[in-house]
Amino acid sequence: MGRVTARRRVTRIRRDAAPTQRADTLAVEEPLEIRVGGQPLSVTMRTPGSDFELVAGYLVSEGVITAGGDYSTARYCAGTDSTGANTYNVVDISLAPHVPPPAPGVARRNTMTSACGVCGKDSIESVHTASAHHPAADTLTVDVDTLLSLPDRLRAEQDVFDKTGGLHAAALFDADGELLVVREDVGRHNAVDKVIGWAVLADRLPLSGTVLQVSGRASFELVQKAAMAGIPMLSAVSAPSSLAADLADDFGITLIGFSRGESMVVYTRADRVVGARADRPQTVSR
Repeated sequence: MGRVTARRRVTRIRRDAAPTQRADTLAVEEPLEIRVGGQPLSVTMRTPGSDFELVAGYLVSEGVITAGGDYSTARYCAGTDSTGANTYNVVDISLAPHVPPPAPGVARRNTMTSACGVCGKDSIESVHTASAHHPAADTLTVDVDTLLSLPDRLRAEQDVFDKTGGLHAAALFDADGELLVVREDVGRHNAVDKVIGWAVLADRLPLSGTVLQVSGRASFELVQKAAMAGIPMLSAVSAPSSLAADLADDFGITLIGFSRGESMVVYTRADRVVGARADRPQTVSR
């Protein structure tokens, strides 16, 4: 699809210089309505592209499906702009015959913005979704040098960010640091859902033995999405929230923050991070 970026005329202003006009490239943000069996489920703001993966990952995150065999087909429905052209902003999913339809509480009552992955939930309890997978039992170990290389490797794959400066990214790596998939989106939760949805369509759930690297902070919702997909390790270039660390503890997920350059901070399950220096932790003041 060609709507990932858009061009707009802008005015650039610098101190002690005359304003100049030029064309600028922006990341596209559009609504996507998600339907299951023809019934509305949610509307999210996203960057068009990999929409079927986004929806599949979203269904995993919401506990509707747990494996590739639960997902049957997806199609774009009619949704037109002012010219009558299809916007490709409505996706209808068919679940496998053995999968029940989403429970009433799964449907979102309002549109999720690109900054929100849990907006519209009825209660705090419904946010803490139970996972069908068990990342706590995962025997994954990753060398510290491999982990420290992942943020730069993710950044190198952010083609649309290079053009716009306005997208988050998520990537999945194996224990040896091999890149499996990378996706970009205006919403950090959407980028993760696209990665998980890739695994659904490839029938690779649960994602045991993998590391999820994200470009921003580690929020509660990203830890939950990792748990729902069976991902045992989540690494972020920025800080986690307290609730993210608590949830990672609950699920037995290794949570890493501030992974930049030569250092990182491991908040939970540090036993999975191996290497000469990682095996001799030191107490430092910040």
